[in-house]
Amino acid sequence: MREQEGGGERRSGREGRTELPPQSPEEQARAICLRLLTGSPRTRRQLADALHKRGIPEEVSQQVLSRYEEVGLIDDAAFAGAWVESRHRGRGLARRALAQELRTKGVHATLVEEALELLDPDQEEQTARELVERKLRSTRGLERDKRIRRLAGMLARKGYSEGMALRVVRRALETEGEDADDLGYPGE
Repeated sequence: MREQEGGGERRSGREGRTELPPQSPEEQARAICLRLLTGSPRTRRQLADALHKRGIPEEVSQQVLSRYEEVGLIDDAAFAGAWVESRHRGRGLARRALAQELRTKGVHATLVEEALELLDPDQEEQTARELVERKLRSTRGLERDKRIRRLAGMLARKGYSEGMALRVVRRALETEGEDADDLGYPGE
């Protein structure tokens, strides 16, 4: 429950006790950052944007954010590395899509490049093959060109280059045709 009193906001806890917000802008900035970092890692720019939205003065924001970087609570390089690993494994995103997401979150270009270097090109292609294999069955019965467009389009939306997408899709369709022939079924 929130109540307004004297221009400030009070929050009532479950036990009915009242917690007053921190008094100084620096205390407010620290509390905001800690609350946001408790939920998930954030980049320096994400935190700076949150502080700006809440009216924290720029010099106070920079001071608090710099201190949090010094003690390791904010680490854009670690954030970028973890983001690349997580989004590539979990969603199958390629370098281009991952780079765009990191830039949107305010990660510096050199840190983006360093994080993307952790992604092995062979692993990226293997992930593309796995994505196509999962989607391949749902395209059966369609014309070959339509299947190629759908599967390559799915990879393109995940950030894969056109060349890699077409190569992976064509190889999967060829393998599927060979497998069908091996089983005695006519190729599609």
